[in-house]
Amino acid sequence: MDLNIQITDMAGAFIEHSMVITNFCTIVSPQLKNSMCRVFPDNVQYKWRTKNDVQKAVIPDATINCQVRSRRGNSFINAPQFVMEVLSESTEKYDRGEKMDLYREQEISEYWIADWVKKTVEIYHLDYDKNNEPKYYLWKIIMEQNKDELKILHFPHIKIDFDELFLIEW
Repeated sequence: MDLNIQITDMAGAFIEHSMVITNFCTIVSPQLKNSMCRVFPDNVQYKWRTKNDVQKAVIPDATINCQVRSRRGNSFINAPQFVMEVLSESTEKYDRGEKMDLYREQEISEYWIADWVKKTVEIYHLDYDKNNEPKYYLWKIIMEQNKDELKILHFPHIKIDFDELFLIEW
């Protein structure tokens, strides 16, 4: 069994990185209470086969998954509907490159890249190009100036407060 697992050095990850993940899950979870969907932090693994028939395993920073029974052991085998990655210096290249490509190939509808240092959220929406291939399109970059526009495109009933997402308290 070839898992082809990408090991990423998480040394030097900042507490603020984890706080953004925690804030997101804390905000979203109660809003999904009466639905089939659940929000998961960065302790949930997904295993997928790529179009080249290579099995990949990833642990996104946060996901919303509406097929929570689709798992084998401690891993989901389906694609979530939403993924958020919070940038770290050690993972930015992976989050913007190989991981983003894998999420696109798995046809994950929405992908956020949150930067806790710059306090920005890049919102990518999945659509299909003229060859019917899945492709991410940057919908919007949310920052302090347009923070009221922060929303999950595919879960419009969920309200996310920008300041609460990036709230770092000690």
